[in-house]
Amino acid sequence: MSKRIIVSSVIGVVVLGGTAAGLAVASTQTSGKPTVENASTRYVPPTGARAGSLTFTADVSDDSGVRGLKVLAWPASSDLDPTEAEMRSVESATCRSTSADTSRCTYTLKVTQAEAAELAPGTWHVATLATAKDGDTTFAPRTSAFTVTR
Repeated sequence: MSKRIIVSSVIGVVVLGGTAAGLAVASTQTSGKPTVENASTRYVPPTGARAGSLTFTADVSDDSGVRGLKVLAWPASSDLDPTEAEMRSVESATCRSTSADTSRCTYTLKVTQAEAAELAPGTWHVATLATAKDGDTTFAPRTSAFTVTR
């Protein structure tokens, strides 16, 4: 079992994904807090001997610059509602600057046949925790939503 799955299991979910594009959470920049916009989630199931993947992408902005973005996918059926404190211990997206105050952040995870078989069907959410270079944070428990089907 991969380290990613073990870390996420500790807080009660498997960090895996869904089958449709995510819904963006559009927000306006207020009082220096980072914003997360243009979020999307793409899940490609494994086929044959090829692994599948989960990819989450979003634009993160802050007037001080972007330090990072934490990402967690969780099934709505689990009744889990991640908190900001829990998000601090999940995996980070890779963020690349697109301007002085904006970064494109991408999180990609390979998905094996065995992992895909364990996914709960139905609606999934992606929670995010954006951190600015000045230390400000923005937490969103439902940045994106998608559906896992069998």
